Formats: sequence, C-alpha cells, structure tokens
Amino acid sequence: MKAVVITEPGGVESLEIQEVETPPPPTADRVRVRVYASALNRADVLQRMGRYPAPSGAPANIPGLEFAGEVDLVGPEVRDWKTGDRVFGICGGGAHAQYVNVPASHLAPVPAQLDFSAAAAVPEVFITAHDALFTQAHLQPGENVLVHAAGSGVGTAAIQLIRTVGARSIGTSRTADKLERATQFGLDHALVVGDDPLSLVNEIRELTHGEGVDVVLDLVGAAYLDANIRAMANGGRMILVGTTSGAKATLDFGLMMSKRLTLKGTVLRARSVEEKATATRLFAKHVVPLLAEGLVKPVIDRVYPLTEVREAHMRMESNENFGKIVLKVS
Repeated sequence: MKAVVITEPGGVESLEIQEVETPPPPTADRVRVRVYASALNRADVLQRMGRYPAPSGAPANIPGLEFAGEVDLVGPEVRDWKTGDRVFGICGGGAHAQYVNVPASHLAPVPAQLDFSAAAAVPEVFITAHDALFTQAHLQPGENVLVHAAGSGVGTAAIQLIRTVGARSIGTSRTADKLERATQFGLDHALVVGDDPLSLVNEIRELTHGEGVDVVLDLVGAAYLDANIRAMANGGRMILVGTTSGAKATLDFGLMMSKRLTLKGTVLRARSVEEKATATRLFAKHVVPLLAEGLVKPVIDRVYPLTEVREAHMRMESNENFGKIVLKVS
C-alpha cells in the first residue's frame, strides 16, 4: 500500500509517499479499514519533527491519528462491523495510508450525508471536544465556557457542542477573521488576544456579569494559565488540551484554592485501548446523531491529495488554517 513515511526527524522534506507493507488480515477484535481520507493534526507535525513519538503498537514512521473509509476485513471476534461498512475512527498512528488496522471499538458509523473527506475531519476533534467538555468538565446547560484557539479543529467542534446543550461560548484567537468565521458555527462572544492574555480577564468578567467562566477549554497552554485562573468562576473547571505556547507556567495556588478550582490535563492518543473505546462509544452515542441531523458539522479548511502532504504540513505550521486539514487517499 501507499503511505506517508517520515524518513527522518525534521522539516517537510522528510515526508515521502512510499510503498509499504499492507497491514495483515485482522485477528481477534481488530478491523482493517480501507482509508479514503485522513486528517492532519498538530501531533503529526510534532511527530515529523521528532518531538512526539508514536505510542507503543503504532507505526513509528507513518503518521495519522484519524481516518474515514470502508471496512475491508474483520477479525473473528468482531460482531458490530462487516465488510463494506462506512466507518470513521481514531488510532495511535498509521492513518496517512491506504489501510489501517484498529480495534473494532475505536470505530463509529459515518452518517449517510457525509462524504469521506468530511467524515475524516470529525473523529479526533469531536471525540476530544466531547470528552473534555462532558466527560472531564461535566458541562451543564446555562454555563459559560471559554474556548481558546476557537478557530482550530477542536475549537470549532467545541463551540458547536456547547451550543447544543444550551451553554454559552466565549472564544479567543489572535486573528479577528477566525473569530468572525467561528460565529457562523455558534460562537456567542469573540475576544481577540493581544500580547498580554491578562487583558482578557476584565472582558470575560463583563460578559459573565462579574461571575467568570465555569469551564475553560485551553488548547494553548502556558501563556494563558494566569489569565484562565483569574477569569474562572468559583468552582470552575479547566481542561488543558494543548501546549502550543509552552508546557511550563507559574500557578497561583492561593487563587486556585480560594476559588475551589479544578485543573485537569487530557490527551487522546496515549490513552489505553479501553479508554479510547469508551470515548469513541460516547461519541457514537451523543455526537454521531447530531452529525446525522446536521446540528453539528465538520469544519474543513482545505483538502489535499495524499501526494501533497508536505503542502498540508506547511499550511498547518502557518497557523492560517481555520478548521481541519484533510488528506484524500486515492
């Protein structure tokens, strides 16, 4: 099969399309999927740079954390899927290829109205957003949610999910254009971040009538920690999903204690098979029906053929993308 291969850690020139061995017929509860589209994630860029190695069991040199396609073969213990089923799902790596082997429990059915390119833009961001907001932060109707990097894949997914439960979203970005586009997907309030994130605090308090936000979904990391703590309401919950601005910051324990705040970090890729299965099951139960009804939708920046994977990486590194970058696998 053809696959994207990282020949060595480094720049986009280290990415090549190569002929590699097709995954073997699946055993036990595994499913082999014929991949028709996959999406690019920040983790793929970091893996290419040598800064985010693949977890145990995933291909070390073939990136790709999500995919959409058709079931090709199933293992003898699989009961929920059959050859030809349209599926999308997550994996620890290897999805930027024509075939991928995954546990059956890491798959969900693709709604009929989504083509494979649209479907590939869904799993990683919607599973991450749903898990962070509802499983981790226990979001409730009527609450206020601060979403950093609102124009990102996880950001746009989160904004839509927040709206479906009657909560309110406050989104931030360094780019006004991204925030304007995010309002089309249900963003309630948009805040442009300048050089000092602390400038957000007063604006957030005004928007929440002095109470602060109940939940923070932070895809940025260190640079925003102090502002997050100050902008949170008593009993607020912060879920850290990304560290693009750095992974180390100073935490005001006194303020955290006086506000009785909860701070949690989360990742999807490094979780156990069982944890990923649970997150996928909840996604299939709660999010796939919303996709089928058109209440939430994938947000796609650009679709590239697999042969243009270098251009796709450069697009992501430019930080100009709004939504997901998809690779179409011929």
